[in-house]
Amino acid sequence: MKKVHLFLIFTLCTWKLYAQDTMYLPHEDTLQLTLKQAEDSFLNNNLDLIAQKYSIDSARATVITAKLYDNPDFSYTNGFYNFYTHRFFEPEISLQVSQLIRLAGKRNKSIDLAKSGIDIAQFQFYDLIRTLRFVLRNDFYNIYFLEQSSQLYQVEISSLQKIVPAFEDQVKKGFMAPVDALRIKSQLYTLQAEYDNLQTNINNTQSELKLLLRSNPNDFIVPLVNTSMLQNDMLSQTTYQSLIDSAIVNRPDLKVLNANIVFSNYNLKLQKAFAKPDITINANYDRLGSYVHDYNGIGVSIPLPFFNRNQGNIKNAEIQTSVNKVVYESGLDRVKNEVTTNYINALRSQKLLMGFDPNFQENMKNLIEQVTLNFQKKNITMLEFLDFYDSYKENVLQMNQLRYNKMSALEQLNFSIGKTIFNQ
Repeated sequence: MKKVHLFLIFTLCTWKLYAQDTMYLPHEDTLQLTLKQAEDSFLNNNLDLIAQKYSIDSARATVITAKLYDNPDFSYTNGFYNFYTHRFFEPEISLQVSQLIRLAGKRNKSIDLAKSGIDIAQFQFYDLIRTLRFVLRNDFYNIYFLEQSSQLYQVEISSLQKIVPAFEDQVKKGFMAPVDALRIKSQLYTLQAEYDNLQTNINNTQSELKLLLRSNPNDFIVPLVNTSMLQNDMLSQTTYQSLIDSAIVNRPDLKVLNANIVFSNYNLKLQKAFAKPDITINANYDRLGSYVHDYNGIGVSIPLPFFNRNQGNIKNAEIQTSVNKVVYESGLDRVKNEVTTNYINALRSQKLLMGFDPNFQENMKNLIEQVTLNFQKKNITMLEFLDFYDSYKENVLQMNQLRYNKMSALEQLNFSIGKTIFNQ
């Protein structure tokens, strides 16, 4: 009878502790964050974003370079040795100033090309934000639901650690069969192993999230999540076609591919302009080396495009333009497939979770209480009771996994359409 009372105390304490709402057990250096606070910290502190911003500044610097005009050339020549007078550095000097003038709009086309490079850098920056934000939000929800499961393990393990010594004492006194104490100890070891794996998962996800937020490595991030939206039918507020349209308009990686087409078109125009020669205007002065003293003159030079008309670069630019168009079409197909797949997955996860009776877990708790009473009356064995106990635990873990799956599927859908529509 003593073993029944001891085990009954353990089980009742377990259910009451876990039923006290899903509050986090205390950690040192906890950092409680809402999703918005986490995203704000990420946008302000993430080093990958800061580094990527410099690539935009670098692209802007190329525009400054493209706007600059060519510098004039200046040459000076002084006579070195006169073979007739046998004197060095006689007063014979020659001066020349020349200026290259680019034709066919090469300067403006170079500026357009450089500006399109800014667009590419900016879209790449937005795509990096999209990718890292998805990781952040997914980790945020993952940690929350893993911690919900962790609570169950913590309470069960704590209770078993208190009851195992008492059971072993009962065995020594002959009030309990050794097999019962061994079964409880086995249950404890199993829970500890499962809990260790769970904690490893939590720690790895915490590490990734803290790196994104650039928070203190010693902090333990506690996500604050409004779970009331779990039962909302979020997908009914939109249509499949609107998600496809949103992805085409908003996906920054798709914008990068389109910007590459624009870039290659500008480059093709520039390469065709390079096929046309530029003019060099020069002015010169010669003191004693011409048919008259103090000779001065002006001149124009232009290369004759008989052989090199930039044919290779033009052909390469044309090929690259065609390639970029094909890559864009491939990217467009990939985006549509991603949205379709993620939309189906989100629908399935939502339907599965909303198909569960909201009172199912509460009913399970009530059932466990009835099972406990039957165990007290010796209507069921300890093994049967532990089976019910494991069923309840698995139900809690599966429900947390289903909730996370729904949130993760919606985040994946957000990622695929390039805009945060769900889980706002």
